[in-house]
Amino acid sequence: MLSLIKLPQVFTINQVPKVFHEDGIISGYRHPCSSAKDCVLSLFQLTNETLNIWTHFLPTCCAHTFSTMSERARHICFFFDYGALSFYILAGSAITYSYSFPDKWVNSTFHKYYVPIAVVNSVISTALACYSRCSGKLNQKLCKCLWIIAFIYPYLFDNIPLFYRIFVCNGEGCTVNEASTVHCQHTSLAVLTGFLFATHLPERLAPGSFDYIGHSHQLFHVFAIIGTHFQMTAIELDMAT
Repeated sequence: MLSLIKLPQVFTINQVPKVFHEDGIISGYRHPCSSAKDCVLSLFQLTNETLNIWTHFLPTCCAHTFSTMSERARHICFFFDYGALSFYILAGSAITYSYSFPDKWVNSTFHKYYVPIAVVNSVISTALACYSRCSGKLNQKLCKCLWIIAFIYPYLFDNIPLFYRIFVCNGEGCTVNEASTVHCQHTSLAVLTGFLFATHLPERLAPGSFDYIGHSHQLFHVFAIIGTHFQMTAIELDMAT
């Protein structure tokens, strides 16, 4: 069936506007003014976004799917993506980590205000990430730094009780149980995903070699999903105890 459908043409980096460029990715770009139909059809052809789309959770793959309809559409799609990511950090970390506090911190002042502060952080994170994308006054490296800060800061804040519990706390009230090891596994994967996103490895080492399969954004998605599995498993263990 798909063999009877004409799939959209793909382009090299020199054929698309700079706003669509990705570090180390030379080919496989979709048309920068694709129609909605072309965006959907591109789900079934190999481009440099195909695995990004399919390695996302299905309900939230719209940012990558429809981001090539125009420059404006690209910004709007990723604004929604940033909002979803901030909500995930809030719901998947701050709210659920209320079950993972070390016993000695339960009902403390920090415990009481932990989630409200996390909500404010999520709003600021989304606003800063969106600003870093659409501000024409900032150079690309500064925009990238602001984007990273926008999500690293709330992640670090949300993980304060967890980091204290598994790396610092000693003695009574530290809640040492089987979940602690799984939390360590999740934390290691979270660090790895951040490293991949920030460094654009491996494609920066061999531009053009990882255009379709194996570039950092795909690996970022895969390891983030695996990390989420470990995170949910650890939280379930904490809730059970």
